Amino acid sequence: MNNKPELLAPAGSLAKLKYAIEYGADAVYIGGEAFSLRVAAKNFSNEEIREGIKYAHDRGKKVYITANIIPHNNDLKEFPDFVREVDKMGADAIIVSDLGTFSIVKDVAPTLDIHISTQANNTNYMSAKMWYKLGAKRVVLARDLSFKEIEEIRDNIFPENELECFVHGAMCVSYSGRCLLSNYLTHRDANKGACSHPCRWKYYLMEEKRPGEYMPVFENDRGTFLYNSKDLCMVGHIPDLIKAGITSFKIEGRVKNELYVATVVGAYRRAIDAYYADPDNFKVSDDIYEELEKVSHREYTTGFYYNKPNENNQLYTSNTYIQDYTIAAVVTGYDSKTGIATLEQRNRFFKGDELELISPHKKSFSFTADYMTDENGNDIDVAPHPQMKVMVKIDTDVAPFAIIRKKAD
Repeated sequence: MNNKPELLAPAGSLAKLKYAIEYGADAVYIGGEAFSLRVAAKNFSNEEIREGIKYAHDRGKKVYITANIIPHNNDLKEFPDFVREVDKMGADAIIVSDLGTFSIVKDVAPTLDIHISTQANNTNYMSAKMWYKLGAKRVVLARDLSFKEIEEIRDNIFPENELECFVHGAMCVSYSGRCLLSNYLTHRDANKGACSHPCRWKYYLMEEKRPGEYMPVFENDRGTFLYNSKDLCMVGHIPDLIKAGITSFKIEGRVKNELYVATVVGAYRRAIDAYYADPDNFKVSDDIYEELEKVSHREYTTGFYYNKPNENNQLYTSNTYIQDYTIAAVVTGYDSKTGIATLEQRNRFFKGDELELISPHKKSFSFTADYMTDENGNDIDVAPHPQMKVMVKIDTDVAPFAIIRKKAD
């Protein structure tokens, strides 16, 4: 089968870009130090953008630059220079949400592909078609659409008009992510990348004639989180995503760590490839679902794809993530003769701990850290220091970019 959809991964730093690509992403989206909607991510300096693009292109992958804030006048002053710079670096596309920034890209980098962000509220085929006529290559559809609506858009636009949809990650309570709550309550503009996530807060009722008298709204003694959506997960619905005519499957999560990026990208890569290997008998294996349960997440939902969400798509009892596993270390080297892996610590772990190793394009497996030394060969019982080098014995060959995770205490 041809026209395999693109798997598009988040990359909040240069290191995460490399993990995303090594675990199977066809493209990554990254943000510079300005104009991006994720100020909480580390983001990229110009030099890191340049290095990231080279790393991706050397491996036949693509890099898209996010510049999808809803800009005010002051935001436009430096934007033309930024666009010229990323175009010169060889970026494969730039993602914008605003007609003004779109026009600047067309003026200063006329050959640079433009993708229209989900922030632009793309919910109908006339909008998608109009953006294409203006010169956009791709439209990122709003997360508020069903499969039926997406298929109708696909049937009524130009064949070359690419469609991108989110398939995994956090959902926003606001339409297409255009949130005013954060700015109103905390003076942090979600539409310029500084969201304070008020949709995850606990709320109370106050009757106007009883100021200061707060009445709890609760499902249990922990309270009710009125706007707190479950996370999107469509890994079990690859055939329907393909049938809908979606060009690119997008994973959310530029502020997530390497373990999240590697695990989720690896799971979707395996699922997509399994479908194309045998579409008639496609079934997502249980271990892929298990992998996605082992990353930091909220309960999963299929969002708007099959029908409008109801009360079962919200989380009322907690605003915290399910985090049963943590990243213990990343593998920086492996000696196949001795079976000794060199690790860089991320979270404390002990000699004798049962650990799990994940690596690109392979199933994860468990092992026990029976042998553990520091970088000088001294026996140690614990790796307590961030980024300290630790040597452990792993009998199975370990590929580059492997990650060690540990069940949370």
